[in-house]
Parts: sequence; C-alpha cells; structure tokens
Amino acid sequence: MQMDWQWIEAVMPQMTDQLTTRFRILQGISAQQPIGRRTLADHLVVSERTVRTVTTALEGLGLIQMSTQGMQLTPAGRQALRGLTPVMDDFAGRQQRERRLAQRLGIEHCTIVPGDSSAATGSLSGMAKAGAKVLAERLPVGKSTIAVMGGHTLATLGQVLTPTLAMNRQLLFVPARGGVGESPAIQANTVCAQMAQHTNSTFRQLYIPEQLTTATYQQLFAEPSIHEVLQLIDRSSVVVHGIGQALDMAERRKMAPHAVADLTAAHAVGEAFGYFFDDEGHVVSKIPRIGLEIDDLAKKPVVIAVAGGSEKGAAIAAYMQLAPSQTWLVTDDGAADFVLKR
Repeated sequence: MQMDWQWIEAVMPQMTDQLTTRFRILQGISAQQPIGRRTLADHLVVSERTVRTVTTALEGLGLIQMSTQGMQLTPAGRQALRGLTPVMDDFAGRQQRERRLAQRLGIEHCTIVPGDSSAATGSLSGMAKAGAKVLAERLPVGKSTIAVMGGHTLATLGQVLTPTLAMNRQLLFVPARGGVGESPAIQANTVCAQMAQHTNSTFRQLYIPEQLTTATYQQLFAEPSIHEVLQLIDRSSVVVHGIGQALDMAERRKMAPHAVADLTAAHAVGEAFGYFFDDEGHVVSKIPRIGLEIDDLAKKPVVIAVAGGSEKGAAIAAYMQLAPSQTWLVTDDGAADFVLKR
C-alpha cells in the first residue's frame, strides 16, 4: 500500500491532502450527524470556509445530504467511509512513522519512500521524486538561490525536476562547495547545471579543484569571479545535499592511504560538506574546501537532505546529530528501518 501512495503523490502531489481533509469531514459528520457546518468546523478545528468548500463537493458527489437539521451521510457516503477507512489507516501509519523518525533524529520533518536503495534491486528514483516534491512545497514564490551538493542521489534528483518547479519563481542554482575530485557527472557544478536546465532556470559554477594548499585557497578567494559566486552561495536560502559513507567518500576523493587509515582508526561512518564524523556525530576529519560548511546551515530557511539505503543508515543517524533542526530528510525504508530499530 505504501508503494500505491508513492505513485498517487507522484502524479497528484496535492491529492493526498485533499483526500485526508474529505475523509476527516466524512468521519466528523458520521460521528455527530445531523450536524451544522459551524459546529463541524469547531469540532475538527478547521475554518468554516474549508468545511463549506468540502461539504459542497461531497454533496455534489452524493455522499452527504443537507437539511435544516444539518448534514448527514447518504448510503453512498457510509459505504465510501467504510471503504476508505483501511486505506487512510495505512496512510496515517506511514505519516506516524515519518514523525517517529524525525523525532528520533531531532529534526523537523522526514519523508520515507518504499524500498531500500542499497539493495541489488534498489533505486534512487523514489527518493529523487520525493525530494522534488518537498523542494516544490518548500520553495517560496519569487526569487531563490539554491545551493546544491553533488553525488549520485542529487544527480538523480536533478533528472526528475521539471519546469513546473520554476512557475512563479526565479531560481538560481549554485554549487554548495568547490570541486570534489570525483566523476564530473556527479560533481556539484554538473548537478546544479542539470537542475537549472531541467527547470528552465539559471545557474553559476565554481571551478575550484580539491587538495589545494592554504596559500592557494587564499589567493583564489581574491579572484573576482570566484568571490562573486561565493557571495551567492553565502546568500542562498535553500540547500539541497546528500550524505555519504565515510570510506566510500574517501575512495571517491582518492584520498591518500594514510588519510583513509586515519578515518578507519577514528571509526568514521559518514561524510557531508567535507566533514567526516563518527557514529556519535563527532567530527574526526575535515577536507578544506571553499563553500558552505555545516555551521552555515543554521541560517538557511530551507535545508533538504536526500539520502537512503540500509548501508547509509549509520551515516544518516550520525550526521543528524550535526544537522540544523529545520532539516527535512528524504530517505527510504532501508535507512528508516536501520535508525528506528537501533
């Protein structure tokens, strides 16, 4: 049933909210019929305008009838309520699980999609579509600068975005950090360009190689083109990022054997924004790169982390001890099960 809800939300993102509201109103009428609109609105703690709009629609569908005594369910309405109850119970169970995960991780919101992206038959597409939905819901109307990280998950997210995201919005995508020395297809520069192209928006890039000396970094800060992009990154209001496993990220960055040995000795489990951290969220190593750092996220109104798979469960749980509370995690059953069963 969870997979069914995933497809419903993918095709009609607003439908689940509308269905939930109609179901609650049918329940309210059933429990206290006959009942007037104002009394029902007070009982459900919703606006009288909402009750009026929904009950008019339900009457048009033949599910309720109105009289001077108040509103009542019709036989068709009673049948619809009986049929919807197990469906909505399943949906409520999924929402409750998301709330439990958010509470366990100490963040505001979680979205859990079915499956385990770490499995042989797993896929990143479910998380990518859910991430796109969250981004569409969280982005305000008007201008926004969106800082994005790289990685396979974010690259998949970029592929599912559409021009709809930019309706009534002017979006500028920027890489959250400089280059990471990995495959060009999943670098932050490439991902932000892809997101901009898929939404008919604009983007800027930051061409900074990794493993530079401190003196070289200081010289690069003074370059006007780099300084301008860094200012845009600093002023970004939205951040979308992934979470990596420590040793996998070390390998992708082609870190020296002694550095990998140090990470192993320090029991590093995860990486984000160039920070490597252990199971308790203690930072054990940091790669000096130009761009956003974890501490910068506290001032960002919208922070969306997209990461999943049972193999990443430890990394996700560890990172969330460093993450700002306004983080919205998009994950899958594989990672959620790992965290909730610890």
